[in-house]
Amino acid sequence: MSERLVAVVGYAGVELLDISCVTSALCLATRLGAVPGYRVVLLTPGGGPVECDSGLSLQGQESLQRWTAPVDTVVVSGGLGHEEAGADPLIVTHVRRIAALSRRVASVCTGATVLAASGLLDGRRATTHWRYADQLARDYVAVRVDADPIYIRDGNVYTSAGVTSALDLTLALIEEDNGPELARRVARGLVTYLQRPGNQAQMSMFTARPQFRHEAVRAVADLVSSRLDADLSPGALAAHAGVSARQLTRLFVEHTGHTPGRYVRRARTEAAAHLLTSTDLTIAAVARRCGLGTAESLRLAFTAEYGVAPSRYRLSSRSAASKAPETRPGASFVRTPRPSGVGRSDQRVSWTVSSRMSPRATR
Repeated sequence: MSERLVAVVGYAGVELLDISCVTSALCLATRLGAVPGYRVVLLTPGGGPVECDSGLSLQGQESLQRWTAPVDTVVVSGGLGHEEAGADPLIVTHVRRIAALSRRVASVCTGATVLAASGLLDGRRATTHWRYADQLARDYVAVRVDADPIYIRDGNVYTSAGVTSALDLTLALIEEDNGPELARRVARGLVTYLQRPGNQAQMSMFTARPQFRHEAVRAVADLVSSRLDADLSPGALAAHAGVSARQLTRLFVEHTGHTPGRYVRRARTEAAAHLLTSTDLTIAAVARRCGLGTAESLRLAFTAEYGVAPSRYRLSSRSAASKAPETRPGASFVRTPRPSGVGRSDQRVSWTVSSRMSPRATR
């Protein structure tokens, strides 16, 4: 095989980043020595230009309905036009036809709508942008929708979460084809972290936490999310908010369900979890960057929150990163609650591989 042909499907209202994250990573992989290299072709209805949801126009390279050559991988992009695309018989029919000519099929973000409409996700576990997951589950009951992971592999079908998670998915595909070293070189070339493990949550306390109504609570939450290495002791937080330490504790319990100290510990351990899986920083360096001081302090806080030592968590996560979460014989998926954000009483439910350590429910 002289090259791996990748067909990217676009349509009116497509998200430009959903396309460019895939194409740029694959083209860089080719320049850095992928063997065989990747050749990317953008398929659009009629082969004409499509208007992205940002208003920019993108010229198609080949006609979706006239494409007949076998492809290595077909990737369906997402975007605000996903519902119309999923309801368009021309797009759905030809995506299904081209998928039958391919080794593997993938979607980015709401491109999962098109795959679901084509029947390619029936009976499979799949993800999409967290904002549209409930809608996908309602509209396509044969699909086992999981809103939590960055990306999921079920057999030869891959689905990814919102927008820039396309980069995580593409790096995983590059690693699958060429090994981890080339994937790392591509990540460095794109000036991004190494790809996040597929079963890392889309949402964290930093992106999911509500905008607290009380000014003092909001001020402290903003400080915590931006300055984890600062003095975040109860006294320092109270001084920042302009209230007494006792008053701040009362306000935090009322508005978040946690004491200020508990809120800070969760923020620091979550940030540590991200650094452990996305960087090569030493445990001690991670501890300093997250404001936990020493490796021993990190170990104690991390074990209390995640039920596992930081070093073992890193090893487990990197092992999981070498392959996306996959439905396969022998894989045991267990239903475990995980907090969807500080200050929320509802708990989203996710599926995780039973051997994977998942954060303990908020105590």
